[in-house]
Amino acid sequence: MAKHRLSKRGRYIAWATAGSVVAAGGVVMAQTSMAATTWPAQKTFTGRAFDACAAPSLNAMKAWKSDAYYGAAAVYVGGKNRGCAQANLTASWVKSVNAAGWKLIPIYVGAQPPCQTGSSPEKLTAATAAALGASDAKDAVAKSAALGMKAGSAIYLDMEPYAITNTSCNTAVLTYVRSFTKTLRAKVYRAGYYGFATSSAKAVATAADRTDLPGNLWYALWDGKATTTDWPWDPKLFTGHSRGHQYTANSKETRKGYTITVDRDAWDGPVAIVG
Repeated sequence: MAKHRLSKRGRYIAWATAGSVVAAGGVVMAQTSMAATTWPAQKTFTGRAFDACAAPSLNAMKAWKSDAYYGAAAVYVGGKNRGCAQANLTASWVKSVNAAGWKLIPIYVGAQPPCQTGSSPEKLTAATAAALGASDAKDAVAKSAALGMKAGSAIYLDMEPYAITNTSCNTAVLTYVRSFTKTLRAKVYRAGYYGFATSSAKAVATAADRTDLPGNLWYALWDGKATTTDWPWDPKLFTGHSRGHQYTANSKETRKGYTITVDRDAWDGPVAIVG
């Protein structure tokens, strides 16, 4: 499958062939159409973040926090297409890194597109997209809650590159994404989405029908620019603390004696609510 943690070269090939903490409640209406639902205040992080294939050890996280370069970290909470084992990712780890001052970004590697090259443990089809979206969202909520990430947290659905010019494939993917999003919101979790600027993220950002699409977009655009203002689409979309930008992939970094290979992110969006 085209994994989120492919080598930088491999991910570029897949991409090319596919064509500070603040409380913010103002974007809740972008997250849900259920006006009667009482939503916890959004926890937003603005600053530098990283994502790594496997959650680092607690000692590494504490050391990197003392370095103070990054303030948030993305963790893979579940999904049949999750690429790495997560020996460190437990409720105790989440509680400890939160206490150390980290903000966490939950990411779930769900079903992948039918037209995506390679094999995946879970692929959607036009016939299964809606049902899989709902069941995967329920699993994402269960996995996040078990780790101590409470209602009101954002969960980001990981969709790897695919040919969005394939109309039937793209339609199936968006059906899956809408079902996933709608189910998350019904369980009072904010919906986010990770994808590539030339394919999977573009499909969501440029969709004419905005019904039940995620309210937060984390886009992979490896231009080396640590900002969320290099936004390549309609500037009116995903404003109000709703963006993440993965701007560098596979950066091997040593901080306070601990070496981790990470992707670098500029973040201005919701994170997990812990504690």
